[in-house]
Amino acid sequence: MIAVDWGTSSFRAFRVRDGQVLARRETPHGILHVGSDEFAPTLRRVVGPWLEAGETQILMAGMVGSRQGWLEVPYLPCPAGVGELAAALTAVPFEGAAVRIVPGLRSVDANGVPEVMRGEETQIAALLPTLDLAIACLPGSHSKWVEIAEERITGLTTHMTGEAFAALRQHTILARTMAEGETHTDAFRRGVVRSAEQGGLLHHLFGVRTQALFGELPETEAASYLSGLLVGHEVVAMAPVGKVHLIGTPALCSLYALAISYYGAEPVVAPADAAALGLIEIAERAKWT
Repeated sequence: MIAVDWGTSSFRAFRVRDGQVLARRETPHGILHVGSDEFAPTLRRVVGPWLEAGETQILMAGMVGSRQGWLEVPYLPCPAGVGELAAALTAVPFEGAAVRIVPGLRSVDANGVPEVMRGEETQIAALLPTLDLAIACLPGSHSKWVEIAEERITGLTTHMTGEAFAALRQHTILARTMAEGETHTDAFRRGVVRSAEQGGLLHHLFGVRTQALFGELPETEAASYLSGLLVGHEVVAMAPVGKVHLIGTPALCSLYALAISYYGAEPVVAPADAAALGLIEIAERAKWT
């Protein structure tokens, strides 16, 4: 089988067999870089050699199933587990292989405001059969905090932390006191610590500028401090207790682990290739005919 994680900015494909990843390919052909009539040709161009080698099933997840993707697939309501996801796959016409898209999930927050996700449900899927009551966090541009009960996703909360960081970093007065540089863990930690203090996020943000102006925050560390401040406020809002299962890139998960630990919860980083493993889990329960 071929598993595809097709997101907004990237395309990742995995050739899998017997629950294992045999090969992988990654390209920058996310849905924003693919024309409306170019999805099938792009897929064939990337995984063509695997099709020629005999693969006949392709399972895709992510923004490929969004309104801007190949085909809009309706959101599946929570609660939902691997079985519900597998039963709700949508077929896409494609010569030479059976192609299916995993639906995203929808929920509402405590005040009835809609919440959605596409792709993250698949990254969690491989963990679901091993979890009863749990919380998962998927850091990113739109970080997701996911509630799990009895092997099903019961709800989710989204924080635009990554996107807010990029906007503040590039398009506000804060950018004037920030220089390019590597991630500074200590500066990130100071931002997390600051998020626990009184004043609120909007007040804390201006402090990024004033600390730089008075030499208390080196410009090469300001971006890391800002990141810690935003992630810290995200964790404060969620107030996690017990274990938090982190799913994402190692670098980002390590930063979130620091913030989560600071606030007293226990971060547990999920295995790599979460999307591929989730697609494998769903494919094993899917009906391909």
